[in-house]
Amino acid sequence: MKFNKLMKSLSVAFAVLGTGAILASCGNSSSSSKDYKSDLTQSGKLTIGLEGTYAPYSYRQGGKLTGFEVDLATDVAKKLGLKVNFVQTKWDSLIAGLGSDRYDAVMNNMTVTPQREKLYKFSEPYAYSYYTLITKSDSKMMNIKDIKGKNIVDGAGTDNAVVAKKFGANVSSTPDNATGYQLIQQGRADGTVNSVPAWKYFAKHNSTEGLKEIDVPTKLQAPAETSIMLNKKSSALTKKINQAIDELRKDGTLKKLSMKYFGSDITTKNN
Repeated sequence: MKFNKLMKSLSVAFAVLGTGAILASCGNSSSSSKDYKSDLTQSGKLTIGLEGTYAPYSYRQGGKLTGFEVDLATDVAKKLGLKVNFVQTKWDSLIAGLGSDRYDAVMNNMTVTPQREKLYKFSEPYAYSYYTLITKSDSKMMNIKDIKGKNIVDGAGTDNAVVAKKFGANVSSTPDNATGYQLIQQGRADGTVNSVPAWKYFAKHNSTEGLKEIDVPTKLQAPAETSIMLNKKSSALTKKINQAIDELRKDGTLKKLSMKYFGSDITTKNN
């Protein structure tokens, strides 16, 4: 009789312990599946860092911030049930601002590179940037290889500068594309490397007298993949943003925005 009571007591005890273990397991599972909103620097807002001076990606028109990436960020935020909040920052401190949690992400025609992937997370690509070389119309340069030893102006730390250095150019820093084009026209620089969409937009809205364009073939330089840059810790937010980009691609929004600002579809790799 005592033996039966002992076994019954042990059964109850094990049942209680088992239930507790299950509950604990559920609790751990719940806490580990972090919601993307806990990655945000401000509750209810998707805060985006950008320059706001790189048309047509992001720029000011009539005092209002606009552009391809401005509209895209707004649409991504809507998909996440958030309001978008833009923080304009100069290029030389833009990435540092992400590391110090000034914003949740950077959208500034950011290219995915192995070096950056070691420190940051990236969304799936939403655009592809092909390269072009801009030089004086009477320049003897005929292709990207001819910039070896030449004085090329590009933004410090930009992907354009990286490409120019790859082909042996002496690269000097310039604050923006317009200044770079002026330096070439004035004979103070031999050329500049830029993205095709950015150059096309500039040429459409400004005088390009004295300048010529030399496209860089993809066999020499693959197009850059443009993505949203996020903190390494923002795994849940990155996943949610990828989902939003997928939806915007499928419903035609990405292509529509590209046609609006570039006049062509730069959201697919094979343009």
